[in-house]
Amino acid sequence: MGEGRRGGGADRWRTTGRTAVRVLTVWAVSTITLLALAGLLPDFQLQSADGDSLTRTALTAAWAAGAFGLLTALVWPLVVRALLLVPALVLGTLVFFLNGSLLLVALWLIPDGRGAADPETAVVVAAVMSAVASATSTALAVRDDDAYRRRLYRLTGRTRPRDPRTVPAPPPGTVFLQLDGVGHEVLRSAVADGLMPTVEGWLETGHRLTPWRTDWSSQTGASQLGILHGTNEDVPAFRWYEKDTGRLMVSNRPASAVELQRRAVRRTGDGGLLTLDGASRGNLFSGGADQVALVLTVAARRGSRNRSRAGYFAYFSDPANAVRTAGSFVSEVVRETAQSTRARLRRERPRIRRGGTYPFVRAFATVIERDVVVAAVMGDMLAGRTAVYADLVAYDEVAHHSGPQGRDTDQVLRRLDRSVALVARVAEHAPRPYRIVLLSDHGQSPGDTFEGAYGLTLKDLVRAGCGLPVSRRVGRTRSGAEARDAARDALRNALHRPVETGEEAERELPARPSEPVVLASGNLGLVSFPDVPHRMTKEEIDRRHPALLRTLAQHQGIGFLLVASAEHGAVVLARDGVEVPVAELADDGPLAVFGRGAADAVRRTNGFPHVADVMVNSMYDPATGAVHAFEEQIGSHGGLGGEQAHPFLLSPPELSPPVAEGEELVGAERVHRVLRRWLRESDGPQVPLERPDATPENSPSAADAEPALPAEGPVVPDKNH
Repeated sequence: MGEGRRGGGADRWRTTGRTAVRVLTVWAVSTITLLALAGLLPDFQLQSADGDSLTRTALTAAWAAGAFGLLTALVWPLVVRALLLVPALVLGTLVFFLNGSLLLVALWLIPDGRGAADPETAVVVAAVMSAVASATSTALAVRDDDAYRRRLYRLTGRTRPRDPRTVPAPPPGTVFLQLDGVGHEVLRSAVADGLMPTVEGWLETGHRLTPWRTDWSSQTGASQLGILHGTNEDVPAFRWYEKDTGRLMVSNRPASAVELQRRAVRRTGDGGLLTLDGASRGNLFSGGADQVALVLTVAARRGSRNRSRAGYFAYFSDPANAVRTAGSFVSEVVRETAQSTRARLRRERPRIRRGGTYPFVRAFATVIERDVVVAAVMGDMLAGRTAVYADLVAYDEVAHHSGPQGRDTDQVLRRLDRSVALVARVAEHAPRPYRIVLLSDHGQSPGDTFEGAYGLTLKDLVRAGCGLPVSRRVGRTRSGAEARDAARDALRNALHRPVETGEEAERELPARPSEPVVLASGNLGLVSFPDVPHRMTKEEIDRRHPALLRTLAQHQGIGFLLVASAEHGAVVLARDGVEVPVAELADDGPLAVFGRGAADAVRRTNGFPHVADVMVNSMYDPATGAVHAFEEQIGSHGGLGGEQAHPFLLSPPELSPPVAEGEELVGAERVHRVLRRWLRESDGPQVPLERPDATPENSPSAADAEPALPAEGPVVPDKNH
């Protein structure tokens, strides 16, 4: 014990010494930076009007650098806390101007008026000073993440890990980190290749890696709604058309997300997974949490429910964070430009266009969203919140454009592992122990786009099969010619109508109600006829468009169709005239290539009220794992076929196994029940299982036990509504 105390004292002295050296070094570098800026910027001075000696000027610079550093450390958090009602994006912009104001105050504190700068110059100088101080601290620290973590500790008043020997541990909290789009096999490969050492270490110490299977709609909207709110009923795809309302639903549009969450709460009678002391970060849905940041269901709202609070304070309370993120943002834009240029010069296939605003979209997903969400999660842990669910979308965004595996996504996986490690280390300093669960909402399947492979879009093929005008380019493709021939056999001269321009052919909604609405959700396509109020049957479609279903089912890029049937209820159509009633579907039938559970997934979706008139799933090649997305993605998800339907769940050994030995974890709704069970385990038993004084009169009754989910009874309103 004595040796341990002496060792602990020596460690504290070493830590104190390193901190002192770091502070003095940062101060010295900041002083030199101020001197350099004073020489470069005519509107910035550190001398009196009569001039000063070099020594006097250096002392003035040291005074200004020290004053600026102290103001940043002491005053800045108070300023930001006072501005928490300012929307987050506005606060991010104000950071630079507020930082410049602190510099002006620091210059004002210099004796004899030797410091002066114009306001716009002060903003530039302050930004450079913050960047230099952050970079210097980074170079002196073992890792930049460690320095970043220490800054957050200071904000919460915690400077060292909780000692479990002296401080009784409260019930553990749970952090769910969603690595968006990372499939089970991608994770295993990344661990095997040494890309994710943190995850590798967890697996070596007993964490359970459990694959699970998504529903037919293998995308974030369906999966996350099921995980956070316990149901994804009637979510047939990422986007779909609802005939009864005339509404086009898109999962990542705020209005649609709000409606989906409202329906889920009404259906389950429960606010969500995070209703009790929870935080939702970077998600489509709130999960019932009080604390939200970058959550789509509140993104379009105004008022107190859509203000910057927890997470943004932790992030913006240090002005170096804004400069750090700005630098990383620019670096990511440059990185994407270089990577896309290299792919184009090497003529890599498959490949899609990656210009325009995409480099900035990627930088937002992989830098800004990551930094803010990770900072928010760290703040939640240091605040001791019970349950946190956060989505990191970086991999999914890059994989859509670069493919699920390769150099581009390898870099993203490395950075995600660093984020996970950072969160894990912060757990050591939290006021309660934390159990960290990693999971994904879906995977991604590779493959050329449908248009890239066949020269026409699904919309072109549908219009050709319906005998409607198509663009000229379609007529010059083999698939377009085949579609024209099939339609001509059924509808003479149908394709001799005037040809539309390319822009007109790409409209999302038809000009005339009788024309089909064709939507894409990865490699899942949906065809709806808005002028028919009910779900059309195969017989009705054949009477109206005799060539359509045959044209689609026979196309080599399409795996199967789902369509209602007056005779059989619903049928699956495939090539060579295959037609199987949905009630008779089995995994060894026309869906055999799509793997176990495909028949059940199709059967479940067939029962949704808003299923499309024709559901179209692309082909799947099990040898290569390839599918064909009906939109511009070479890594896609949304339908059946390959790794897209196989995400993962990685849980610490102290939590119960997700499923019994030999069982499969199927569907987002079941994942929700598993996470609910783990939250109950973390809270401990609600009533003692045995009591020494137990009698029939004081024994807990079955009515006192927590009900199974979904909860019975009246709806509990979502706290964000």
